[in-house]
Amino acid sequence: MYRKVVYAPHPPIYITLLAILFTVTILFFFYGFIGYAFRKIGFSTMTVALLLLTTLLGSYINIPLIKIRSQVPIVRVKEVSFFGILIRVPEIDKIESYTTIAINLGGAIIPVLVSIYFMAKDYQILFYGLIGSCIVAFITHLIARPKPGVGIVTPAFIPPLAAALVAIILPTNQQQPIIAYVSGVLGTLIGADITNIRKIGRLGTPYASIGGAGTFDGIFLSGVLAVLLS
Repeated sequence: MYRKVVYAPHPPIYITLLAILFTVTILFFFYGFIGYAFRKIGFSTMTVALLLLTTLLGSYINIPLIKIRSQVPIVRVKEVSFFGILIRVPEIDKIESYTTIAINLGGAIIPVLVSIYFMAKDYQILFYGLIGSCIVAFITHLIARPKPGVGIVTPAFIPPLAAALVAIILPTNQQQPIIAYVSGVLGTLIGADITNIRKIGRLGTPYASIGGAGTFDGIFLSGVLAVLLS
């Protein structure tokens, strides 16, 4: 009988240092990637750092909004007698429960506040931002699908692509990156989450957070990617 011996080829200190180096590299790439997008829409380096910090910290904060009735599927075992023999037959039943709808500070509130800030500054951004948001919301709503136990899912690149194309097509002069950001954030929020909020009750999840993935949520990333693509 042969034994398989599994061992680490390097001392633990090397593996720890490599893990730290990998984490630092990812953080620098992350800051450069998203920081460039924010600088492209007019924010200073200090403001970008503050936005990223508040977004990362805010991703841990979910603010409850409402509770909606939901149906949770459960499996019950029913006993059926067949010629004196008891047979157990599984059947799916639904029990009534509640789903708490919350909104994430870093993944939804901060991107929306940034969008409102831009729209309040310039009526042209307000006008074209609302048009772009409606178009992106319509496209996002068409492709959004409720997934039991997960929430509302959309293909990651379609909302930012739509926002970037809208910003390019609309006569926005030098405001393309900002229009792309506003359209990507608000369009994704409305098209994926708000218009599908009633469907969440059918997914059987006790808690659903809008923008709940924080920095890596579709709302936040749609705005950032739309800026880069535009």
